[in-house]
Amino acid sequence: MRRMRAAAATGIALAGIAGAAGWAVTSGRAADSGQRPVTGVTTSTAAVVRTDVAQRRQVNGTLGHAGTYDVIATGQGTLTRLPSVGQVVKRGEAAYEVDGSPVVLLYGRRPAWRAFSSGMTDGTDVRQLETNLKALGYGAAMTVDRHFSTATYWAIRAWQKDARLTVTGTVPLGQIVFTPAAVRISTHDLKIGTRVQPGTRVERGTSAERAVTAQLSPAEIPRVRVGDPVVVTLPEGGTVRGKITVVGAVAVPTSGGGDDSGNGPDGGGSGGENESIAPITIKVTGKIRGFLDQAEVQVAITEEAHEDVLAVPMTALRALPGGKYKVIVVDGTATRHVPVETGLFDETAGLVEVEGPGLSEGQKVEVPRDGS
Repeated sequence: MRRMRAAAATGIALAGIAGAAGWAVTSGRAADSGQRPVTGVTTSTAAVVRTDVAQRRQVNGTLGHAGTYDVIATGQGTLTRLPSVGQVVKRGEAAYEVDGSPVVLLYGRRPAWRAFSSGMTDGTDVRQLETNLKALGYGAAMTVDRHFSTATYWAIRAWQKDARLTVTGTVPLGQIVFTPAAVRISTHDLKIGTRVQPGTRVERGTSAERAVTAQLSPAEIPRVRVGDPVVVTLPEGGTVRGKITVVGAVAVPTSGGGDDSGNGPDGGGSGGENESIAPITIKVTGKIRGFLDQAEVQVAITEEAHEDVLAVPMTALRALPGGKYKVIVVDGTATRHVPVETGLFDETAGLVEVEGPGLSEGQKVEVPRDGS
């Protein structure tokens, strides 16, 4: 096992065992006799476990929603209705309303750029429309492909009837808009009553999927990859697990840089240089109770992980000279002092990887009792 010295095991690991170092002085006679040593700390025991441990780096993050979507008008008219900020607009629902008629949101990455009708040339946009019609329950006899068929025509008519649109079997420009997924509205770019023109951004939003964003320095970006596991500590103290889904490819300058006049944000000169940052996005799993948009969170990014190793609570470590450690194995009323080699310190789990002579899973080691 590769030994990780106290200096390399990070300050957080030492902080976790600071108490252990303080109660490491014991009676030599008690240790030699195999009896419990006398200490000034009330002790308890914890199990030696076989588990996975990970060393993580802490960064600040913001809890919010993934993605940034623009809803761009494809038709013209007077804007007569907008969804409220915070509302999630899903497939088949009105993204907004023009001249009293809903403009329906459908899913797709290709924007609507032409009308859909019989006789049109084949295209990816036709497949995208047919995919949505199928997802909404229309076109049982329709084949999803690049061709606008008779079945496509009848599927559109059935959808238009249920959506209370003019039933024509064609989809004119301005009747639908495409976004990659459901949109949680965050900003209105136009006011009700204003004139909408093709290409105008009507509103902006995010996906409905909760996510955490964090900012890393360009030097840190090569150390993280899409799929890396993380642990997110929420404002109320609970944790949820997640994975990195997006790693920013371009570092952007922060807006907090000062100038050569000494009027930087900290009151001192900054030399006119802005610090660059690179964003990452994290998809979280599990329920988040009391979700608060834009709340600050702590993100623990896994830097190294070891699987199926022996581990004990960090507070079980007792300091020895030379930066070494031992644990006290408890067997009934007898104790045994075992020198250990330490591996990864898992601050999130409160565990440290250990290896020592005779140390095995299920044994009990001495730890400070809670509140001591």
